[in-house]
Amino acid sequence: MYTIISGTNRPGSHTLKVAKEYQRILKGKGIEAGLFSLEGVNLLKRDKDFEKIEEEVILPTTHFIIISPEYNGSFPGALKLLMDTSKNHLIWWNKKALLVGVSAGRAGNLRGMDHLADILNFLKITVHPNKLPISVIDKLLDGEKIKDEHTLISIDKQLEEFLTW
Repeated sequence: MYTIISGTNRPGSHTLKVAKEYQRILKGKGIEAGLFSLEGVNLLKRDKDFEKIEEEVILPTTHFIIISPEYNGSFPGALKLLMDTSKNHLIWWNKKALLVGVSAGRAGNLRGMDHLADILNFLKITVHPNKLPISVIDKLLDGEKIKDEHTLISIDKQLEEFLTW
């Protein structure tokens, strides 16, 4: 099972728009991927709602596609809390992940993806080597969709590699 994680809890983010684009592109390839947004999720408390996330999202997923914006030179604390609040880190083990960095700046969250990859490796998640930095995201979007053909080609190539990996 493939799950796309929109790695921020900020409402109306470009990250969620990119996550939806990944879902749309995968659907065009015949892959039904789930989309999980951190927006509105209480990540500070382990309760029944969080346990439901573990049961319905984390446990059944074998392949994560994590879209992570750049926050202060790294990735959002909300995304780290998703992992930290888990009762048992075994639920993350032996899965695969594809990383996508999103930023309004020029580096596409390169540093944040490296930080995230280190944590995912600690959780025994294998990270695909093609980590895609998407820079100047505010200029690449036309409403809800990515309009830049070069970016769409890069996403398609990254997904093709991940699907056959």
